[in-house]
Amino acid sequence: MEKQSLDELKARLSTLLKVKALKKGRFVLSSGKTSNYYLDGRIITLTPEGAYLVASIILELVKDKDIDAIGGPTLGADPIVGAVAALSHMHKTPIKTFIIRKSAKGHGMQRQIEGPQLNRGSKAILVDDVATTGKSLIEAKQALQDLGVKVQEAIVIVDRREGAEENLAKDGLKLKSIFSIEDLGV
Repeated sequence: MEKQSLDELKARLSTLLKVKALKKGRFVLSSGKTSNYYLDGRIITLTPEGAYLVASIILELVKDKDIDAIGGPTLGADPIVGAVAALSHMHKTPIKTFIIRKSAKGHGMQRQIEGPQLNRGSKAILVDDVATTGKSLIEAKQALQDLGVKVQEAIVIVDRREGAEENLAKDGLKLKSIFSIEDLGV
């Protein structure tokens, strides 16, 4: 496959988001707030093209960063990190990925963070499909900090512009969004 520029990747992803993932109506968000639109990122990240586009963009955004792993809160980050892991391997720049549960499971290894072992002092970037208030990213950062993993940045596909950037900044986390909701015409 011919390598596409970041702008080309983003243009195709924008079209997919607008056509397939953006829904109008009345929706209750995880924060409890109501909204006149809903952006279902998994509609995109669970398709072959969408997973490829999102992973390609994220890998381009982090290519010059000194990081050991990429991961994020379940469920939005799950397909993203799977695609990032596969694509990083294909590009011969493998990166560890992980998923963070809301709480440690009560059986098996009883872990909250799933994936290859992250060592104390490791540097990670968080990812998610959509950011509203940033609560799940802040909780994910806390779970990593409890293990001694350093996190200073989060990348999301879309920032709804409802406080996530400011809330994350208060917690020492920089938010980078591939798109703002305004970029999608909302």
